[in-house]
Amino acid sequence: MRKPHLRGRGPDLPVLDQVTQYDFEPGYVVFTQPAPKRLRVKAAGEVIADTTDGLILFESDHLPVYYFPCRSVRMELFERSDHQTSCPYKGKASYYSLKGQAGDDTNIMWRYEAPIPACPAIGDYVSFYWDRVDHWFEEDEEIFVHARDPYRRVDCLPSSRRVQVFLAGEEIADSVNGVFLFETGQPTRYYLPQEDVRRELLHPSDSATQCPYKGQASYCHARVGNKMHDDIVWTYPKPIEEATRIKGLYCFANEFVDRILVDGVEQPRPVTGFSHGYS
Repeated sequence: MRKPHLRGRGPDLPVLDQVTQYDFEPGYVVFTQPAPKRLRVKAAGEVIADTTDGLILFESDHLPVYYFPCRSVRMELFERSDHQTSCPYKGKASYYSLKGQAGDDTNIMWRYEAPIPACPAIGDYVSFYWDRVDHWFEEDEEIFVHARDPYRRVDCLPSSRRVQVFLAGEEIADSVNGVFLFETGQPTRYYLPQEDVRRELLHPSDSATQCPYKGQASYCHARVGNKMHDDIVWTYPKPIEEATRIKGLYCFANEFVDRILVDGVEQPRPVTGFSHGYS
């Protein structure tokens, strides 16, 4: 069964929890669907994969993964390594490295040549470690972090509802001009104008993250009293086009502030992957 705090990672379809694909773990699923976009991967200055016939693989508790037909990959650039792994849901994976490369360019590609019967037919496909290659593209747009999930929707809606944020016993934000961000499988996020936030409490952080649906975020710490709350607020200075309404607005981590009130109603503290140390 999928772990509750990881349900936001795969397709947010509760009916999948009732599927019995693996007798030893009911509710755990692995499935694929066509990815009609042109997909390209670059590494070591070369386009190493280019296809319009890819697959997107969904697996419980995992981010979506793009798989490329072997015929769309420049296999002459690779050599098979001795590295192998075993997955109870897919089978044994073989790994490949770029010829003449070392360090981060080793074992960047994998293939399940003989997937187990319960697994989708991915034997003639390969995939790549996202952070071991240089660039990924959907059509001509570079994408970051992981494959975009077609089951995930992001809506950025202006709202006049009053949002109050409290941290360490103090109100640190109060706004009726926010943008509410609704993302499938995730808690509502409240993006607030800078003028409605006590910016004197904020201190720039060196942290930065990337999101395939919003762009690159920068972070701030918040000092209240004698305590510094690290990376508790973030902003998207240059979000991607679909999320332009949140440009330059501040969002506080629901998981870690004391309270968030919306029109006077306290919002429940969510439990997400962010709560467990990753975003």
